[in-house]
Amino acid sequence: MSDNDHYAVRILNALSTEPDKPALWWRGDVITAGELRTKIESAGRAMLGHGIGARATVAVLTESNSPDMLAARYAANLLGAAVFHLRSTNAVTSRRHISEESQLAMARETGCALIVTDGPNAERARGFVRRLDPAPRLAAFSDLGADIADLSAAVGGDPVDWPPVDPEALAIITYTSGSTGRPKGICRSFRAWRHAVSTTVDMTDEPRMLVTTPLSHTVGPMADAALSTGGMLFLHEDFEPEAVLDAIAEHRITRVFWAAPQIYQVLDHPKLASADTSSLNLILYGGTPAAPDRLAQGLKVFGPVFVQTYGSTETWEIGTMSREDHLDPSLLGTSGRPSPGTRVVVRDPDTDEDLPVGEIGEICLQSPGMLNGYWNDPDLTARALRGGYFHTGDLGRFDERGFIHLVDRLSHVIKYNGVKVYPNAVENALLGHPDVAQAAVYGVVDEDSVEHVHAAIVPKAGSVVTPDALREHVRASLPAEYVPQVITMRDELPFISSGKLDKQRLKAEAQERRG
Repeated sequence: MSDNDHYAVRILNALSTEPDKPALWWRGDVITAGELRTKIESAGRAMLGHGIGARATVAVLTESNSPDMLAARYAANLLGAAVFHLRSTNAVTSRRHISEESQLAMARETGCALIVTDGPNAERARGFVRRLDPAPRLAAFSDLGADIADLSAAVGGDPVDWPPVDPEALAIITYTSGSTGRPKGICRSFRAWRHAVSTTVDMTDEPRMLVTTPLSHTVGPMADAALSTGGMLFLHEDFEPEAVLDAIAEHRITRVFWAAPQIYQVLDHPKLASADTSSLNLILYGGTPAAPDRLAQGLKVFGPVFVQTYGSTETWEIGTMSREDHLDPSLLGTSGRPSPGTRVVVRDPDTDEDLPVGEIGEICLQSPGMLNGYWNDPDLTARALRGGYFHTGDLGRFDERGFIHLVDRLSHVIKYNGVKVYPNAVENALLGHPDVAQAAVYGVVDEDSVEHVHAAIVPKAGSVVTPDALREHVRASLPAEYVPQVITMRDELPFISSGKLDKQRLKAEAQERRG
């Protein structure tokens, strides 16, 4: 891979163009382009001095979405090393992080040679070193003690001669949540990551991008693309609707990336009516399709600035629904057309045979941005990539216009008395009720050993709605089997760090209540 093809070299080149221009905002401090470049190059020199290079693996254990987190990845990747993050990888609420034992298992199985940490996480990193054999080196962007190398100490040295990088070599390992078992390491090559960065939507206007989901996941390539085109990142550790609205107004944010439930939280926040969001020209959203009624509401509030990117950590973008597509109300329930360079087919989950237009099956694809495989799990890799296609686990169909209609996750389908119930359809129906702010639908095996349809509801502020009224609302548009047998009213719903609903937690809580 030539220098110009490496995504991080493109970022360095952009940072060199206007070194005094602001590049990052973090906790009220601004880091200029020149300062960020110096930080990356200093880290690269130091890592090189500690033997980090091609085929090595570097772990990052820092505060979420910090400048250190970004600079460590760029420096290690520029040397040809693979990077994985020990933060924001678990399916819990965004205020809790992955357990120490799970982090240790990841560090052990990847054989990391270096752990980049910071002050708040240094003691945990030291604990890992004591328990790992061979023990990795520790490093940080400040002086944290004799046992931790200072990555900032190599400022002002000779220019780094970044080595050529094999495009097929491992660049990023992203761990899944582990909510249904052992966390899985998703392996992406330098070629795949470059594809993700280079195909990010509309990166030509020096964006001012607000980051509120983990840089270790979907928003990572979007952030890289923003920096590579001279943009500025405003880094938040978490998604809080009020803080988001304040940041948009104060910093004249031009683009954001939200999960669909986060759109609903912003739309329902009392501060929205007085907030200045006029600077926004792009709201990227993904994770799950947005409910058509709520999306239509968003279009009225923000205007035609929505772009949906249907994809996953394993695949990057699968489908894209443009701003223009959002102007057609009949398309609001779709996930767009296949993204450029991506071949999408719908296959029978049992036979792997291609299905015709209109029939529901598993969405499978080939894409330059998809994973190489799962770390140290050849059996899972073979199953997921059988026939040369990645099998997403998503159920969907194509319509006659070539648009993808997502139905649900295979694993989320509820089998009630022999009938398949798709939770996403029930959620959309519930979200169409004027008094419902948020809804989650999931299956729970109750005392009768039958899987029943459960729903958790957050009413809109000041609204009062009964379970019976919601059942009647669902019954008006869906078959009787789709009507939730159990509806629980809540003040809030749990979310994982990417902004998706934490349905595993909701199911577990329902089973605990059952006893």
